[in-house]
Amino acid sequence: MPWHPLRYRHPLQPYRWSTETRVAQRRKRSTTNLRLPNISSALALRIHHDQQNTAIEVVGSVRTVRKQKSLAFLSIGDGSTVDVLQAVLHPDQAQGYREKRAKIPVKKYPIQKKFQTAEYLRTVPHLRLRLPIQALLARLRSESDFLLTQFFRDRDFLRLQPPIITSCDCEGAGEVFAVAGEVAAPATPGDGEQAAIREGGFFRRPTFLTVSSQLHLEAYMHEHPKVWTLSPTFRAEKSDTPRHASEFQMLEAEFRTQTLDEVMDLVEDMIRSLVQGLRKKSFLEQLMAAKNTWEQSGTDRLEGNCQHLSSRWDDLEKTSWPRITYEAAMRLLQDSVNSGESEFIHEPNKDAGLHLEHEKYIAAKVGLGQPVFVTDYPRGIKPFYMLPSAAKVGQGDSAETVACFDLLLPEVCELVGGSLREHRLQHLEAAMSRRHLDLRPAHDDSGNRSDLSTGPAGGLGGNLEWYVDLRRFGSVPHGGFGFGFDRLLCYLSGIRNIKDVIPWPRHYGKCDC
Repeated sequence: MPWHPLRYRHPLQPYRWSTETRVAQRRKRSTTNLRLPNISSALALRIHHDQQNTAIEVVGSVRTVRKQKSLAFLSIGDGSTVDVLQAVLHPDQAQGYREKRAKIPVKKYPIQKKFQTAEYLRTVPHLRLRLPIQALLARLRSESDFLLTQFFRDRDFLRLQPPIITSCDCEGAGEVFAVAGEVAAPATPGDGEQAAIREGGFFRRPTFLTVSSQLHLEAYMHEHPKVWTLSPTFRAEKSDTPRHASEFQMLEAEFRTQTLDEVMDLVEDMIRSLVQGLRKKSFLEQLMAAKNTWEQSGTDRLEGNCQHLSSRWDDLEKTSWPRITYEAAMRLLQDSVNSGESEFIHEPNKDAGLHLEHEKYIAAKVGLGQPVFVTDYPRGIKPFYMLPSAAKVGQGDSAETVACFDLLLPEVCELVGGSLREHRLQHLEAAMSRRHLDLRPAHDDSGNRSDLSTGPAGGLGGNLEWYVDLRRFGSVPHGGFGFGFDRLLCYLSGIRNIKDVIPWPRHYGKCDC
């Protein structure tokens, strides 16, 4: 065996790593696919005249093959850009692609080189991911996640992973998915433990997929002053609108504060920072280029024109987003109706909340293209955990409104909802009592089910005793918000339907793959 510094040495001679050996090892590692340039960077290279014969190796998938008598053209993509790298070959060189495909019996490829409706593409989500627009949306999602992580890290927020399975309904609306974990029957009749598990389910209590991580994030407030998460959220709404999905990503943050303005300032800074970071990475230009391509091919997947999309980004980067109270917003709606300026399907009613048509009017009238904060909603139409508006300035608990806000975007409408949280024990218990929420644990220490604990489906909130404990054993003033991550991606990309932005959409009547 010939001598090699890594394979042979004298028994008394230590290993000797030469400079040549290190260089050789680095060269060997540099030949892997992970170090090859992607097509986006290859297309961006500027080759000088004296480097015309420079060889650049890329790895991609052949999307189309077009053959002529003297030439063949291969379109190659790798998801790094909506553009393709065109390879010009002799027809004999491209012949192998046809031969290899001919040997494999396959049915007709579902996505053809013609106009495909968004509704049809949702039926093949596993193949839809191969489209250039889906590759662009995947990069947009990934970069947004990174920029948001960087934003919160720079402000000393701790990122957490809250549970997906929970025993309570944070919002109290009852629109939850029940978790049914069945256990096989016991082998021995009369097995008490197994019988109890069968009667109460796998967890011996009603359990559900989370509708919000807020309550669990609040548990960290005593020890960590700033926390956040970006995690899956589930809503069992039987709605098939372009704005709703049954599974989506929700960004939620909680931090110690005594003013609602600080919470709104954080939301505004977060979204503005995200848009600025995406612009630096040329995502707006890529989306506009993609839209131009679709318009030329007769496809209309993006909302509005390129100028409209650019204006959206510009308005999000402006400072000082308008803020208006719920009461003032109601007066604005009522004045619009009285003057004959607008006609709404739902008559403005302060006890019924804002409908979609009302939110669109407020966003257009007050925001003029910018997002709008609507604050201080009536207590009766908001969840139990919100701090009364008067309490935030030390005026007691007599307010009929709560210190909360909704952020409305033009066309998309509600994007973020936030509030100050009720941190005082007696006031929290009183608010829960008004909503008829059960303060006892869902099961006692022996595992027996409580009579009143019916969970979210019964409107009693399930097990909330642990949440009350967060106040009973000491709490601090704090607030937070929940932000629909996928809805913002819709707005930034100009995609009309949230189901076309979510890679694997789940909604009422549909859960493919």
